[in-house]
Amino acid sequence: MDYGQPADVVRHAGWGDFQAAKGESRIVLFSTKAALPLHDFAFRPDDILLFGRESLGVPDDVHDAADARVFIPLTPGRRSLNVTVSAAIGLSEALRQTGQFPTPSQIS
Repeated sequence: MDYGQPADVVRHAGWGDFQAAKGESRIVLFSTKAALPLHDFAFRPDDILLFGRESLGVPDDVHDAADARVFIPLTPGRRSLNVTVSAAIGLSEALRQTGQFPTPSQIS
């Protein structure tokens, strides 16, 4: 599939390299351990959205290094969502809030 072709992918050798390269951008961690629902969080255009593994989330040091932690509210009895679905929900909300959602004229 060619879904990833438009993405600008940058790989870092490790967590420290990533932190050094992020500049002034905030790391917004999506976590089931967070206390703030994503719809109550004010996203900025340069935020970095971070999602952990479905099985383990992120290591404690990564969790602690995040500038903000948000969760996606679920109905009672539900534990979590698939990471791809969570990323789509989080990215959609961030794009909506920051006015960066593509308009029909930008889609061809």
